[in-house]
Amino acid sequence: MFGFVGQHQYFGSDQRGGVGEFYMIQEEDWDRDLLLDPAWEKQQRKTFTAWCNSHLRKAGTQIENIEEDFRNGLKLMLLLEVISGERLPKPDKGKMRFHKIANVNKALDFICSKGVKLVSIGAEEIVDGNVKMTLGMIWTIILRFAIQDISVEGQCLRDMQTFYELEDLPPDWKDGLALCALIHRHRPDLIDYSKLRKDDPIGNLNTAFEVAEKFLDIPKMLDAEDIVNTPKPDEKAIMTYVSCFYHAFAGAEQAETAANRICKVLAVNQENEKLMEEYEKLASELLEWIRRTIPWLENRVAEQTMRAMQQKLEDFRDYRRVHKPPRVQEKCQLEINFNTLQTKLRLSNRPAFMPSEGKMVSDIANAWKGLEQVEKGYEEWLLTEIRRLERLDHLAEKFKQKCSLHESWTSGKEELLSQKDYESASLMEIRALMRKHEAFESDLAAHQDRVEQIAAIAQELNELDYHDAATVNARCQGICDQWDSLGTLTQKRRDALERVEKLWETIDQLYLEFAKRAAPFNNWMDGAMEDLQDMFIVHSIEEIQSLITAHDQFKATLPEADKERMAIMGIQNEIMKIAQTYGIKLAGVNPYTNLSPQDISNKWEAVKQLVPLRDQMLQEEVARQQANERLRRQFAAQANIIGPWIQTKMEEIGHVSVDIAGSLEEQMNNLKTYEQNIINYKSNIDKLEGDHQLIQEALIFDNKHTNYTMEHVRVGWEQLLTTIARTINEVENQILTRDAKGISQEQLNEFRASFNHFDRVNKTTGTQSPPRPLTLVRICQGEVEFARIMTLVDPNNTGVVTFQAFIDFMTRETAETDTAEQVMASFKILASDKPFITVEELRRELPLEQAEYCISRMTNALYGESDL
Repeated sequence: MFGFVGQHQYFGSDQRGGVGEFYMIQEEDWDRDLLLDPAWEKQQRKTFTAWCNSHLRKAGTQIENIEEDFRNGLKLMLLLEVISGERLPKPDKGKMRFHKIANVNKALDFICSKGVKLVSIGAEEIVDGNVKMTLGMIWTIILRFAIQDISVEGQCLRDMQTFYELEDLPPDWKDGLALCALIHRHRPDLIDYSKLRKDDPIGNLNTAFEVAEKFLDIPKMLDAEDIVNTPKPDEKAIMTYVSCFYHAFAGAEQAETAANRICKVLAVNQENEKLMEEYEKLASELLEWIRRTIPWLENRVAEQTMRAMQQKLEDFRDYRRVHKPPRVQEKCQLEINFNTLQTKLRLSNRPAFMPSEGKMVSDIANAWKGLEQVEKGYEEWLLTEIRRLERLDHLAEKFKQKCSLHESWTSGKEELLSQKDYESASLMEIRALMRKHEAFESDLAAHQDRVEQIAAIAQELNELDYHDAATVNARCQGICDQWDSLGTLTQKRRDALERVEKLWETIDQLYLEFAKRAAPFNNWMDGAMEDLQDMFIVHSIEEIQSLITAHDQFKATLPEADKERMAIMGIQNEIMKIAQTYGIKLAGVNPYTNLSPQDISNKWEAVKQLVPLRDQMLQEEVARQQANERLRRQFAAQANIIGPWIQTKMEEIGHVSVDIAGSLEEQMNNLKTYEQNIINYKSNIDKLEGDHQLIQEALIFDNKHTNYTMEHVRVGWEQLLTTIARTINEVENQILTRDAKGISQEQLNEFRASFNHFDRVNKTTGTQSPPRPLTLVRICQGEVEFARIMTLVDPNNTGVVTFQAFIDFMTRETAETDTAEQVMASFKILASDKPFITVEELRRELPLEQAEYCISRMTNALYGESDL
């Protein structure tokens, strides 16, 4: 079974042996993690980015910068959909900040719906690219969807420690041996653990990373150098990477699962017994403390001096601050442990836990209630006694102190309220002054109670016949008069601040309206400038015409855009008018935008200058496309004539080769006439080649006016030349055969007529399947004779018979041939029966050319040794 233990979180099994109970990082740990070590932050960035991409690639996307790519919330929502298999609410596609915050909030709400408590993580921090908060959010997602359901078997870790001789439990991942051991335990075929060395941590880590990436489909999320060179690698990065092994090795053997389940049950029993013992112990200690404390609180013997009573009060406060809070925690923990224990026992079908007599939760609650009642009475008694002594001993001193404090507080306040610093302040400064003034008013109202207390003390001192009552009365009257003056000045300053604030709010509203209208108008001008300078590639007049139409539509919008520009500039003019009328000093910068009126004007002028340039470019492209269209039509006009002409000539040659039309010499003359006509047509092909060259130079790749390409024409032309040459050669061979075999023209015509009437004739090639005479031979004389004939007429076993092969076969069967014996007998006759023949006899009996040829081929005069 897979196991992992971290410092701040761990995975444990409950008594049911089911899904592990997940324990989240405490809030104080999270606050501490905000001060992230740079090395840990680097590790977390790489690990969390790789982990996110391992899931986002299933949706065909990925991230590059973890704090930037999640700012609009789109990929964050997509990540949650991939890892949860659930659909999130439809995201907002807008690019405004509130759109992004809305998307991130949808993602955070989804995370919370899965029972995850998000600590100090808000949508604004994610949208602002707060790397710490973004890493914390991703860590929360990893905990919930990748780590929460991982169960840990402590025995399994100890077995790994013993088997692989690991020194630490939980394992130290820095030397790489623990990762290699984890892989080897589940897949021993992937790593030879015996060859690993503890003194080579980088090699061990890289081996584990490469094997995991290649064979387990776990992407590389960590760098070996970062882990080794960091005193303490980031636990979250390590946990994230190791959790991937859990999901890879999730299918553990059933026997191991059963053993672990037994261990879980035993662990649950042990834990329950421990909770019972702890409850009994805590209950006894808490009840004993309550029994000791109540008598002390019930002691109401008053002391004679203020110091003694103050010491009693200090003891009571020490009791409230130091002694009682731990007991409150113990009581709370006692109730939590009792409820947890009862829940675990109920879920595991065990009997409910019954504490010892007098130690029930209700007994403890009743004892605690009695303690608090006594405590409340004791506190009231202490305060009453102290107030009584204070009133008698310190009433006069209290008056002096309060008067001194009040006079110290009012010192300089009248001068501050008389200032006119708001006349040259900005709106933010005015609002700050207003908030400051409101705070002063609140402070002033708070001091009203002090003034009333001073008057009440003075009155009480008068009632008690205080010896210096005249001084007290004079001082009290001065304080009251000053108080009335402060109230009048406060109201006057508020009226002045409100008046100036209203003027500045008007200006601020105009600033905001300027920003709202200037931003989209500026974006429109940016888009217009980009479109006007955009390069275009077109291949037809229709495409360039479409661009011209779009450009004309854009130009039609310019008057309306100019009106918007004038309206924006009018807002700025209104601001200047208000400032001049009421003498307000403007800061010169719009707080809502970086755009100035001058920026708008400059960019507008740039747009107007680009419009005629775009017109010129489009017209130049129109002229070029018109020239290309002329080239297309010129090429198509010729190609549509030449293509059919070549096809027609091919068909005519095919008919000439198979039809009987006069003697072979006449056929030869007709074919040569065809050949000459074809050759004479070459000039048209050359002209078409020239037009094709112009089309290629113009980079024209299509032509809707013809189906013929230059390649089609070239291939057809070459086939035409080859076909006419082959046909002429065939007729020449027929003439040679006729002359050599002594075949008459009538026989040749008869052979041709017979050949033309055979089955499956291909009139284009002049070939056919075996003709009927040969088929009759097959039927009448058998397969052996038919096979012999086919070896003569079809030596290459192609399955077809040419007309020339047919003629050779027919002449061989019908005409007399000169055998080698007949030729030898003829030589003997010329030699007068001598065993040799002389050169002079050959030259005398044979034509000179043939005699010389015969002499050059004979090595000697003997018959049997010559080449002939």
